[in-house]
Amino acid sequence: MSETPPNTLQYRFDGPEEAPVLILGPSLGTTWHMWDRQIPELTKQWRVFRFDLPGHGGALAHPAASVTDLTARLLATLEGLGVHRFGYAGCALGGAVGIELALRHPERLASLALIAASPRFGTADEFRQRGVIVRTNGLDPIARSAPERWFTGGFAAAQPAITEWAVQMVRTTDPGCYIAACEALASFDVRAGLGSVGVPTLVLVGSEDQVTGPAEARTLVAGIPDARLAVVPGASHLVPVEQPAAVTDLLVRHFSTAWQPLPEYATGHVVLPAAAPRPPVTPAAAPPQPAPVAEIAAAAAPPQAQGVPDTYDSGIKVRREVLGDAHVDRILEQTDAFTEDFQELVTRYAWGEVWNRPGLDRRTRSCVTLTALVAGGHLDELAVHTRAALRNGLTPDEIKEVLLQAAVYCGVPAASGAFRVAQQVIREETTPPE
Repeated sequence: MSETPPNTLQYRFDGPEEAPVLILGPSLGTTWHMWDRQIPELTKQWRVFRFDLPGHGGALAHPAASVTDLTARLLATLEGLGVHRFGYAGCALGGAVGIELALRHPERLASLALIAASPRFGTADEFRQRGVIVRTNGLDPIARSAPERWFTGGFAAAQPAITEWAVQMVRTTDPGCYIAACEALASFDVRAGLGSVGVPTLVLVGSEDQVTGPAEARTLVAGIPDARLAVVPGASHLVPVEQPAAVTDLLVRHFSTAWQPLPEYATGHVVLPAAAPRPPVTPAAAPPQPAPVAEIAAAAAPPQAQGVPDTYDSGIKVRREVLGDAHVDRILEQTDAFTEDFQELVTRYAWGEVWNRPGLDRRTRSCVTLTALVAGGHLDELAVHTRAALRNGLTPDEIKEVLLQAAVYCGVPAASGAFRVAQQVIREETTPPE
């Protein structure tokens, strides 16, 4: 067990001290106990390091804003322990950390296993919507729905104790850390970088996983050079819990046979001597690799804007983060030659410059925007920005206070219409899915 400063993670070791280190990374909403049934076999060959996400499993609630931040905390923890090179297996969000390690810190990894992982987890809108639900209702709705996301129906019915354990794991997580993890997954998208992963990689997925299933696994295999795919029959998202023996066997075989030796520039436990340059995050194009275990089309890289000012690129990013991908996609699909200049103006100046200024945070900007829209009677835009305010962290009660303030200074009739619009939006956005 460990003490956890804000920049490190709660952890535990199992296995012989002299053995090579194998790290197991958890899924969102779980603790290191999701790996309990792998430990007896894995510790025969490795010193197993497990960690808890911030606010999970009793870890201190220091939210991590991104997968990059979470990865940095993991590395800071390992540096403090003198662990410089290791194998890594991660499930879902833990898998995202594994991909981040492979892309940005390849010299640290001897081998990699990605379980129930994806280069992009659903859509940003889905995870930010989940954050809105947690901010409004707490974690209970997410906890109650966890078994159906994590396990097959047959397993959940046959294993009520494990099902209840899963519910309690989520229920005892810190809500702020859970919301931050949702934001981290919302912004995670490494589809364009998969070809730069040079670590021996196993991609493992449950055949019945409805969260990050075989399709996402095949995207990883298609993009990562020489990656191998393993599909575990009769398992859903939390496959190490549902099919522990199969997962353990696959991990043992992978890490026993695909443990990459130290790079030539490494000496002892010091991976990079002071005089050696750090390998770039994006290496030069690799030579042709053997075909992956299935004929799978490579993941398409996201389109890049050509000849567009920098403020447009930053503006479209902020616009998507605040308003959501679905809304922005709908606007862009409706844009034609007559409206494209206007949409570029809005994206560059409203979103790339004003919304992107550091002087006010997004919560405050949402308060100002809601008030201005009430004053102008722009109820259609008010609906859009009520959703945005929820995404930016305002609670329904705080939105109510903004509208009450607007009623005093903008007029009761204007605020009356605004309350009707906001009430409907809040009901739609904060009602947990059945």
